[in-house]
Amino acid sequence: MQKFEKGYRIQTKSNTKRKEDRPMLFVHYPKCTTCKRAKKWLDEHQISYEERDIKENNPSLEELKEWYQRSGLPLKRFFNTSGMLYKEMKLKDKLPEMSEDEQLALLASDGMLVKRPIVVTKESVLVGFKEAQWEEEL
Repeated sequence: MQKFEKGYRIQTKSNTKRKEDRPMLFVHYPKCTTCKRAKKWLDEHQISYEERDIKENNPSLEELKEWYQRSGLPLKRFFNTSGMLYKEMKLKDKLPEMSEDEQLALLASDGMLVKRPIVVTKESVLVGFKEAQWEEEL
């Protein structure tokens, strides 16, 4: 595991299945059971990745914009709608009135608002763990 200046760690798993020179990015929250299942799935399929804790190192506004554009998903899919913070902030009612830029800035403000895990490869951005989709795309 490598330690970087900003205080977050990136763990790289080696693998022969990935065609890219650089491993994909796996953004997750280690205490999340879905993220644990996703990580186990990646390891079982010997897929290499750089690991990033979303609470310690929240995606930046620039990263979120890029991932949103590349994913082709509605922006709401990037929100952790089942999270406590989302519910406490009553975002279900507020999001429809917010601009895209305001929503992205809100996501960049706290990693607990962001749906996870997120997998970023050269070809795609996957939000959430759907085994069939991961099987097809990874």
